[in-house]
Amino acid sequence: MDFATLIQILDSTMRLATPLLLACLAGLYSERSGIFDIGLEGKMLMAAMCTGAVAALTGSVWIGLLAGIAGSMIFALIHGIASITFRGNQLISGVALNFVASGITVLIAQSLFRQGGRTPPLSGPARFNPIELPFAEALSGVPILGPFYAEVISGHGALVYIALLCVPLTWWVLYRSRFGLRLRAVGENPASVDTAGISVVRLRYTAVIITGVLCGLAGAYMAAGLQTGFGKEMTAGRGYIALAALIFAKWRPWYALMATLLFGFFQALALRPDVIKGTLGFDVPVPALDALPYILTVIVLAGFVGRAIPPRAGGEPYVKER
Repeated sequence: MDFATLIQILDSTMRLATPLLLACLAGLYSERSGIFDIGLEGKMLMAAMCTGAVAALTGSVWIGLLAGIAGSMIFALIHGIASITFRGNQLISGVALNFVASGITVLIAQSLFRQGGRTPPLSGPARFNPIELPFAEALSGVPILGPFYAEVISGHGALVYIALLCVPLTWWVLYRSRFGLRLRAVGENPASVDTAGISVVRLRYTAVIITGVLCGLAGAYMAAGLQTGFGKEMTAGRGYIALAALIFAKWRPWYALMATLLFGFFQALALRPDVIKGTLGFDVPVPALDALPYILTVIVLAGFVGRAIPPRAGGEPYVKER
């Protein structure tokens, strides 16, 4: 593999890792508060459909983004009501939302556009266009660092940089703010938080809303940044991969960045069978390459990356003692 090919793969890695990173951080907030959310996939899919549809109708990607966040937050609030208010099974609620999203997104897109459950192709101001960072062109001639900055770091849509900024922001919120301390505490021992006079319900709903916003960003990027519109089942299991990355990262934001970049690298590698053939010396079937990220997901979930201990109160509805 030559340097130019490596740069191309790393560029694809950044783009493919972005929705995984946003969804992983979304799950981080939710699960740190004690709410397991297997419905990340459904929220991303709903956000992708809302973004693609509204951006196609209005011609503005930013209005589409707001619609995507709104669609995701509706699903997040439904999950919150089922899990927090009615103390239902969190896993069943998440799975149910995934199934609902799988059907309702295609139904709405088909009723609006009559294109087989897809939205029209997005272009121009209806998409997240690449942003060239300062000095990218001037530094492109510098050996190694120049092409890396000009092609891997620069030239992505706004949501890529927002996703990267969310990592240090999440670290600061969780480990340096009063809200983060309370959020982590409610995921470990909600009774002690309640005893201190802090509302467990309010904290968990706040975490669920943040999850909805981040999933909305992830879905919007998929529809208007990574691809050119919404298509049936376009998330393709990325919500589940994000959950695996979250376990791999052991519920820590910086580790989440590294884990999602690793998953994104495998996805990018799967798109380059010529590189695999040049490295191994023989052809690898394309379906086998497509399965690489999911194989890594199974390996992570099987526990081969070390023991990952989730928040102790995760998945358990809190019942206030009288």
